[in-house]
Amino acid sequence: MVGKINIQNINKSFDEVKVLNNFNLNVEPGSFISLIGPSGCGKSTLLRIIGGLEKNYEGEVFLDDEKIVKAGADRGFAFQGSNLFPWLTVKENVAFGLKARKIYKTHKKDVDDIIELVGLKGFEKSYPHQLSGGMQQRASLARALVGHPKVLLLDEPLGALDAFTRMNLQDEILRIKNEYNMTMIMVTHDVDEAIYMSDKVVVMSARPSKVEAVIDIELAKPRARKQDVFVYYRNKILEILNYGGQVQEVEYTI
Repeated sequence: MVGKINIQNINKSFDEVKVLNNFNLNVEPGSFISLIGPSGCGKSTLLRIIGGLEKNYEGEVFLDDEKIVKAGADRGFAFQGSNLFPWLTVKENVAFGLKARKIYKTHKKDVDDIIELVGLKGFEKSYPHQLSGGMQQRASLARALVGHPKVLLLDEPLGALDAFTRMNLQDEILRIKNEYNMTMIMVTHDVDEAIYMSDKVVVMSARPSKVEAVIDIELAKPRARKQDVFVYYRNKILEILNYGGQVQEVEYTI
């Protein structure tokens, strides 16, 4: 099994502001990990470091024991906004990375297969402005998945969606994960989302951020959000985030 991430002693600053402080984390291959913590604690920065998009930091990150030094096709990235090219159709957007790598001719079938997998069959010739927000996110996921990455990095991919669409796509992402058995690391501010989707929830401290706690979510999937154990995990995470009883800034949505 592939997709093991090993993060060792990461320190990252922006100008005089230290964001990550001696950050260490191991992510087992095939697992789903959520990163949750206060705004500005470095969650997205950490994801960008894993993706090879962030430079000028101390420490090392390894993917399957190989040091990450730059972006690569072995890591897919899905952002909060769909980031689709508005002048390209769904199929052209999904195929874009393959064409840039000059491997599209030998992977044409992968494009069609991924579009069908994310539920967009029949919309191949549609442009982004013709799609709903949920469909745009599906297209973005397809673009991140088409290269068969070992690790999928999700930076609040569902944050801009309505609650109903968000819950549907949570299930879709889990279905895709089971289909590919890949490692997924997701940034979210939604505690329920983290519990519902994750094998482990990594709670990060305020900056300069370190790992405050790693919580194993020992619940069978699919999970019921109203069951007592689910509520127990929610309260535990909120308590670690110091929100227990005195919520002054709400970053958690139901």
